[in-house]
Amino acid sequence: MKKTSKPKARGKRNDDIQPEYDFDYTKAKRNRFAGRIAKDRVVVLLDPEVSKVFSDSESVNAALRALIAAVPQRARREARE
Repeated sequence: MKKTSKPKARGKRNDDIQPEYDFDYTKAKRNRFAGRIAKDRVVVLLDPEVSKVFSDSESVNAALRALIAAVPQRARREARE
């Protein structure tokens, strides 16, 4: 049976990574958008062609509400199950 090597200690890495890609986590800042998102909200990323149609979140929500209203209630119940 082969012996495994001991895990390397964390710290400075001596590999061939270029300095501009070596991220210093001690200087990292928290997500500046984290406070803007309420806990009961869901963030959805729109494709570029879709985002050209909708200028803001209110217009997206209005379109989705209209779509929900157009779908029969029975189909909505079946989709949840």
